[in-house]
Amino acid sequence: MKVIPFGERVLLRIEKAKEERTKGGIYLPKSDEEKKQGVIVSIGKDKDGKDLPLKIGETVLYAGYSNEDIEIDGKKHVIVEFKDIIARLEE
Repeated sequence: MKVIPFGERVLLRIEKAKEERTKGGIYLPKSDEEKKQGVIVSIGKDKDGKDLPLKIGETVLYAGYSNEDIEIDGKKHVIVEFKDIIARLEE
């Protein structure tokens, strides 16, 4: 199934935040509330019909509590407003 968000919204596949490891080898898990991240699956258009400055496949951090959670092909996704995307993650 293909989902294309309307307006300035972005469909993200939810990714769990990676655990951090201390120098002593102890894993420190990140809670979902602390760090929300996802991979861009589909992107809407701005009010003028132009593309938003994002790319499919990029990993981003997002904020906000009024997001729409959905399940597509057995995987968790969320539709967020473009203004709620707060950072792009690069390795």
